[in-house]
Amino acid sequence: MTERGLLIVLSGPSGVGKGTVRKAIFEDDAVDFRYSISATTRKPRPGEENGKDYFFVSREEFEDKIQAGDMLEYAEYVGNYYGTPRSFIEETLASGRDVFLEIDVQGALQVKAKMPEGVYIFLTPPDIKNLRQRLIGRGTDSAEVIEKRVAAARDELKKMINYNYAVENDVVAHAVDRIKAIITAERLRVSRVLEQIAEQ
Repeated sequence: MTERGLLIVLSGPSGVGKGTVRKAIFEDDAVDFRYSISATTRKPRPGEENGKDYFFVSREEFEDKIQAGDMLEYAEYVGNYYGTPRSFIEETLASGRDVFLEIDVQGALQVKAKMPEGVYIFLTPPDIKNLRQRLIGRGTDSAEVIEKRVAAARDELKKMINYNYAVENDVVAHAVDRIKAIITAERLRVSRVLEQIAEQ
């Protein structure tokens, strides 16, 4: 019997560097995770590919997936749906491959309600001042939007209690090392090792 893969969920406030940390983890050739691709109803941006960046679907298709229970989590943001197809994750885990999901806090808590056996990692900024500087540095938002994101981040930091681990993103390489150490430790959990022995 194939050992079931781990579901690894990396989450945290907007601007904390989730995407940067995830990319750095995936640049390591020794890492063999499948990255969970989100579905969205928004139109592809230049250079984005269907099935690589997102699964681009119509609003009707997305709503059909919601009704069928095939969205592990979803949200509507600026008139478009975004979400995680459950079938992709279930099939990948059943095949013995680990799935890495990078997602916002609201989505991560929806996933945890349905798949509590996952490994939930909250990426934190060194402090709120640092987070504000990162958001300004991205150069994508107005001052008003940045302040809204900072206020949202303060609320999201309170939800850290729902996660298994908290990793500070002070230096990307350090955050990556900490996340890899967490995943190694999870593989060595007694409950997981006992399951493997029982299946032999």
